[in-house]
Amino acid sequence: MIIVTSRDFRANQSRYFDLAKEQDVIITSRDKGCYRLVPITEDDFLISKEELIAKIDKGIQEYKDGSYVSMDENESGVDFVNRILCSTK
Repeated sequence: MIIVTSRDFRANQSRYFDLAKEQDVIITSRDKGCYRLVPITEDDFLISKEELIAKIDKGIQEYKDGSYVSMDENESGVDFVNRILCSTK
């Protein structure tokens, strides 16, 4: 883990972006607090709080309406996910 001041980070951003791919980079600021620099990968899923709440509400409504898929007894998680993905295409 590397801890740097916000001033040092601003002066050497490229260096710290590269280092963040391999290890934690913590940026400190007297006025604004501390932050961790984290690279985003193609596997990351970003969603706002509002979008998350809307998706949860939609899922609750679908459950109440009976429009959901149940996992079969003795079905593996992988098989369940594959069945869902194949049925929606």
